[in-house]
Amino acid sequence: MNNQRWLSISFLAFFFTWGIFLPYWTGWLTIEKGLSVTAASIVMGAGMIARSFSTFLLFPVLTKRLPLNRIMTGLAFLSLGLALLYIPSSTFSTLLVITVLLSIAYPIIMPAIESSASILMQTEKIHYGKSRSFGSIGFTVALLIVGAITAVWSEQAILYVMIIGLAAICLFTLQPTPAVLQIIPDQGNNKVRGTEFKELFASKPFVTVLLLAVLLQGAHASYYNYGYIFLDDLGVNSFYIGIILNVAVLFEIIFFTQADKFFANMKISTMFQIAAIGSSVRWILIFLFPSPLVFIFTQAFHAISFGIAHFAFIRYISEKLPNHLIPTAQGLYASFAMSLSVAILTFVGGSLYDIAPNLAFLGMLSVTIPSIFIILMTKKRFAY
Repeated sequence: MNNQRWLSISFLAFFFTWGIFLPYWTGWLTIEKGLSVTAASIVMGAGMIARSFSTFLLFPVLTKRLPLNRIMTGLAFLSLGLALLYIPSSTFSTLLVITVLLSIAYPIIMPAIESSASILMQTEKIHYGKSRSFGSIGFTVALLIVGAITAVWSEQAILYVMIIGLAAICLFTLQPTPAVLQIIPDQGNNKVRGTEFKELFASKPFVTVLLLAVLLQGAHASYYNYGYIFLDDLGVNSFYIGIILNVAVLFEIIFFTQADKFFANMKISTMFQIAAIGSSVRWILIFLFPSPLVFIFTQAFHAISFGIAHFAFIRYISEKLPNHLIPTAQGLYASFAMSLSVAILTFVGGSLYDIAPNLAFLGMLSVTIPSIFIILMTKKRFAY
């Protein structure tokens, strides 16, 4: 298969499982395994902290020693084995340990695919948005399938759909991959361990862009972890919850299919500004009007709060960084923006949710509002 198709299927396969793990896992722990919201928040928060350190430390180390295709294959099979351990487990301690271990291995597949995309953008001129939209499609299909299956067989089916999805990833990673991904990325002049981090953190524009990504992606913590429970508390049937969650992904798909066309020449700072404002409006609306209809309406903002912020970061590293720094930059993004910030704000959101469910969403303004001011203060200085 050609490189564009390979990347598209990679995104499709991974985000199918991500569409199960991200929105449903907290609900699965509370409903099927009997954990309280607080206990489930601790389990998921600990998992995200573990994820942040694995993507920050383990992923860059792996990319120095192994080609990306072998990394994805090994992690896929390891993740499948760990997921199977959930079947006999029911205590808080065992669920915590398994979730932490799974969070060390499974999420690293994401920066591996994103790094592959960035390298293929440089070497093969593939269209990122076109392939990434397949990831959104996979996410959508997962939401629909889980929503339908849980309506019939209850939340116990969530784990088994996840296992099937991971098995599919394992099979796909055994297929031929693009030649450029079968070699260890050229380290350039950075042969000494740790020099990539020094070079990246010495760049103030990169640090600023990474900080904005951390704040804006972290702002989705309450949505990712409590969106399912929030809708369930509002009395929405589990099947319709899957459909409602899919509205966000639908707009995400539309965005990514058009991103290369409409956002390829827009300033990175402008994209982040749009994402920050859109994110703030999204959480304010859910707080002020805690109803299914308003929640559905705000799902359209996901293309702004998540999609534009994500595309802005991917564009920046693809256009501004040399090939050998991309895996490290992706590791930092996956670690801090997609994991650590979400983990920290998951604890915050969980505490606020116990006070009032809609307050968990308002709490996300603690990171979206500062990001607006950071952009205003740095966009001219760093010209990004």
